[in-house]
Amino acid sequence: MPNKDESALGAAVQSPLVTSLAKGTWIGVAVALSLLIVASFALTMPFARLPTYHTEMLLPAYAAAILLLELITAALLFALYSLRRSPALLCLASGYLFSAVLVPAWAISFPGVFTAYGIDMGLQTTAAIAALRRIGFPLFVLAYALAPRATRASTATGHHIALSLALVLGGAALLLAAIIGGSEALPLFMRDSRNVATLWQIVPIAALSLYLLVIALLLARRQSQLDIWVALVMFSLAVELLLISFLGGGVRLGVGWWAGRLYGLLAASIVLLVLLVESTQVYGRLARTIAAERRLRRSRLTAMEALSASIAHEINQPLTSMITNANAGLRWLVKSEPRLDRAEAALRHIVEDGHRASSIVTGIRSMFTKELQERTELDLNGLVAAAVEVARSESTHEFIEIRAVLADDLPPVIGNAVQLGQVLRNLIENAMDALRGSGTWPRQVVVRTCHRDPDEVLVSVEDNGPGIAPEVAQTLFDPFVSTKAGGMGMGLMFCRAVVEAHGGRLWAAPTPPGGTTGAVFQFSLPSAILPAHDNA
Repeated sequence: MPNKDESALGAAVQSPLVTSLAKGTWIGVAVALSLLIVASFALTMPFARLPTYHTEMLLPAYAAAILLLELITAALLFALYSLRRSPALLCLASGYLFSAVLVPAWAISFPGVFTAYGIDMGLQTTAAIAALRRIGFPLFVLAYALAPRATRASTATGHHIALSLALVLGGAALLLAAIIGGSEALPLFMRDSRNVATLWQIVPIAALSLYLLVIALLLARRQSQLDIWVALVMFSLAVELLLISFLGGGVRLGVGWWAGRLYGLLAASIVLLVLLVESTQVYGRLARTIAAERRLRRSRLTAMEALSASIAHEINQPLTSMITNANAGLRWLVKSEPRLDRAEAALRHIVEDGHRASSIVTGIRSMFTKELQERTELDLNGLVAAAVEVARSESTHEFIEIRAVLADDLPPVIGNAVQLGQVLRNLIENAMDALRGSGTWPRQVVVRTCHRDPDEVLVSVEDNGPGIAPEVAQTLFDPFVSTKAGGMGMGLMFCRAVVEAHGGRLWAAPTPPGGTTGAVFQFSLPSAILPAHDNA
């Protein structure tokens, strides 16, 4: 079974593109693009039948762009299938691949483009390849719309992808060989190099019917965000077909024909752009998840190192005393005249030391009560500023604002910089964790320092998250109590132990001062400058 770290990473790379319905923002973008396409279509309509001259030279560039866009889209969809193992994704990826591999033959066979190089595949070849693309691609998308979206139980994704590649490439090669080799027997689609014959009208009508059918199915089922974007692809192809075959009169290289080709470029780009945006977001989530896991591991290692050092230090004294008393008792018993009273006293000391060691083991939260490390005079404002700066490097990626509000003329404190810095970082990290799981906006964490009494300073870490649940408020600082998934329940206990070892105290309030939501953790420390007393 996967561990928690693997589960977290797996959740981070789950793409909402194929696992959830489109959010309002994405639907708005799709609607805006549709309206833009309609507006551009309306502006192009009056000029659709105007001819252009000497524009054949642009055709190879257009074909190269379409080829690259569809090949990259197919590759990304195959990669997405290897993660999701959804049959629908395999159908869509195969459709883009099928459409892409027909583009070079279509461009090479286009009349007047490569004629100077002695390439002439016949008048009907280009139209036949175009008809194959027009009908073939929406059939694959129709299969995508009807195929199950559930993940396959099998893990042999490489075998499925290889089989799909072989079938698509082999099928396309056979069809192209039949078209090019039997060019004399092809239907009469073109009257000349620019004008279509009556028979060609069957192709756009059939393709347009498929486009509309696929759009209706995708919008009716709408099982994921990808359905919305594929429907937009079909809509763009429908507009392209209307311009090329109907409004443009089927005349090649006219204004309507070239305008339609631009919509074809848009259609080939939509899914690719969405996949790139989604991939960027997934990698961003993955990077943040890995960073969070590393922070968690560092915190756990720090906590366990501190715990081990504390237990070793505290338990060493009673163990040493037990050994000393046991040796003393043995010496009193082996004397020629045993001193039972002295041996009994030694045994009593051993029992007392055993109880003391047991209380140390069961009372882990008393760690750091001994001065394990050297303490010096510290600038608390400087410690807070450093902790906030470290947190800011990670909070900016999650749109969490962290501010430090530092009091002027704050007196120094006596303490250990490493331990107090860890306390500040733990409290700030807890505040960030509370904001990550909330719907609060904007997300804010405020760290304040101020004078509490003449001989005491106060630090507070405030957030505007969901606050502290009443059921955990009483046990928040108890060992092994945590409100975070995968938490050890030791961080706040260690923080309180460190603060108390420095002569201060740490507590939690349900809401920040003057606030209506969120939580605040405060701790006080004695200042290093004692107040002046009147000696008179």
